[in-house]
Amino acid sequence: METRQAERIADVLEEMVFTGQFHEGQRLDEARLAARFGVSRTPIREALQRLVAVKLAEQVPRRGVFVQRPGVTSVIEMFETMAEIEGICGRLAAERMPPEGLRLLKDINARCTQALAVEDAAGYAHHNEAFHQQLYRLSGNTFLEDQARALYARLKPFRRIQFQLRGRMAASADEHTALLRALGTGDTNLTVAILRQHIGTQGARFFEQMNRLTHDPDVRIAS
Repeated sequence: METRQAERIADVLEEMVFTGQFHEGQRLDEARLAARFGVSRTPIREALQRLVAVKLAEQVPRRGVFVQRPGVTSVIEMFETMAEIEGICGRLAAERMPPEGLRLLKDINARCTQALAVEDAAGYAHHNEAFHQQLYRLSGNTFLEDQARALYARLKPFRRIQFQLRGRMAASADEHTALLRALGTGDTNLTVAILRQHIGTQGARFFEQMNRLTHDPDVRIAS
């Protein structure tokens, strides 16, 4: 129960960092956050550790945890790197994966489509993660898979929150459909190009999108 609470709280805190509700260097006080969320300090500590792990906060010994807002350049660079890594995973998957691998991807994407149909951004993000993790596995390169998973974990809060914007889930689903077609035909060049576009442009758009979430409530999917 406390782990699930911590995950829910961390999701909220990440969004608050992204949308400027916390300022750079602000101390995240455990007692105040526990009162705000109506929980004990244990899930708050777990949530704060997740923020520290993805570099959205810094833990200073004997002082506490402080907000560390991401810089534009670092976010763009991470997404550019992720796009290249995913492109390699896609190329290898197109060359190596057995027919059942494509069926697995299609099954996971069907769950993405179901989440899209009911505008379930959290559900879509969950199944989208499973889709990409399966793609890494189908590359047949365990070292590459480990590197892709590690960077995905670092970028997960950035990728997840974008699905709250109207239209982003539908665009992502369209990109998945195009990717599955390319993988099905074994077209390595097209697979790489789709993945680079699917991932690489997200970094450049991220801060513009967060500004929209902050200032225009009409772009947010109703929860």
